[in-house]
Amino acid sequence: MSILWVILGLVLLVIGGDFLVKASVGLSLKFNISKLVIGMTVVSFATSAPELLVSLNAALTGSPAIAINNVVGSNIANIGLVLGITAIIGAIAVDRTFYKLTWPSMMIFSGLLYYFLYNDQILSRIEGVILFVSLIVFLIILIRDSNKGGSVISDDIDEEVDESLAEVSNVKVMAWLVLGALALYFGSVWLVNGAKELAISMGVSDAVIAVTVIAIGTSVPELAASVIAAMKQEKAISLGNLIGSNIFNIGSVLGLTAIIKEIPVTDDTILNNDIFWMLGFAAVLILLILIPKRLEIGRLKGILLVGAYAAFIYMAFL
Repeated sequence: MSILWVILGLVLLVIGGDFLVKASVGLSLKFNISKLVIGMTVVSFATSAPELLVSLNAALTGSPAIAINNVVGSNIANIGLVLGITAIIGAIAVDRTFYKLTWPSMMIFSGLLYYFLYNDQILSRIEGVILFVSLIVFLIILIRDSNKGGSVISDDIDEEVDESLAEVSNVKVMAWLVLGALALYFGSVWLVNGAKELAISMGVSDAVIAVTVIAIGTSVPELAASVIAAMKQEKAISLGNLIGSNIFNIGSVLGLTAIIKEIPVTDDTILNNDIFWMLGFAAVLILLILIPKRLEIGRLKGILLVGAYAAFIYMAFL
């Protein structure tokens, strides 16, 4: 029964997230907000809503390990699973924004998270504020960089913002908002409750289920979109936007959750193991773009990433 709740929760999160993105973009276009700003703020926050609801619900219901490892596991899956499989299907070019802005920013956010958790075994409200404010600063810098022209990220934003949503009626947009909010709420409740039951039945901790099952589940939509794009030989997910997702997970999901409810570290594996995997996957990216072929992540590098992710999953259950 616990697996059923997990599956149903994930399905509702996917549906709710899709409705929320459509409604948010529709409203933004009606207010004549530029597509660049919509993509980097509205869409990014909306697509982080499922992870935010899961982490917030977990923190409020006494499962802080799920709140933290939901993000840690998702960041690992984004690089090891999503990026790895996409690169196996079709090579991913690395643009200048990656090594000048997005990768250093991801390492800073990841390092901050580790320091905040290691320092006093809790992600406090003030630390949540620091993470969220840092995210706003990152977005401002990113938008300014994209406005200068020549940024691959700005091209990707144009592709992901559907201008036809501006023609959708206000009633339909409001319906999407309500349905999206309800789906996200119940999806997060069912997923967290199901994950707790699953952890008990398997004899493992909440942290293990969060960093594996929940993390993979919340990364499925992004993985599916990337694989479909690569198979159609269209422009697959850009490395910059994928790394941006990891930054959003830390800055918005954990930042906002900690502001609402401080998150204590209740499982030692988070600091002794899981977060080092997250830092390792993040750090290895700079090495992958420096070895032949330079500035490209191709099939061999993709296989290495997926293999490393498989090793992480195997060791998580030991």
